[in-house]
Amino acid sequence: MAQQPEGPSVRLLRVGEQVRHVLSEILTRGDVHDDVLASHVVSVTEVRMSPDLRHATVFVKSLLGQDEEAVLKALRTNTAYLQREVAHRIRLKYAAKLKFLADESFDEGSHIDRLLRDPKVVRDLEKPEDD
Repeated sequence: MAQQPEGPSVRLLRVGEQVRHVLSEILTRGDVHDDVLASHVVSVTEVRMSPDLRHATVFVKSLLGQDEEAVLKALRTNTAYLQREVAHRIRLKYAAKLKFLADESFDEGSHIDRLLRDPKVVRDLEKPEDD
């Protein structure tokens, strides 16, 4: 009996990266006519595709996390345009529905870093092991 592969397939990862690249290009070039998006630098950090390639969860981060809610609202307002552009530039059987979410991984990483720098944790990490 064959084992099921763990995690997303190479195809899902490749298509997700293509969608990320196209969205990044659109936002960098200012192709979306939106004042909020025009005044913020937005990074598309990751795109996760559903197994059937019909849905794409797009993780974004505005520069320095500024006005994150306003940026998300602007992206959601312009979702139809962005979906059309992605569908036009990437030849897929179906145009993927885009869902925009804030990328919290940077905040989580900073939180873990702060915890590891806590004097109590540093003291515990420096204790010699008693075997």
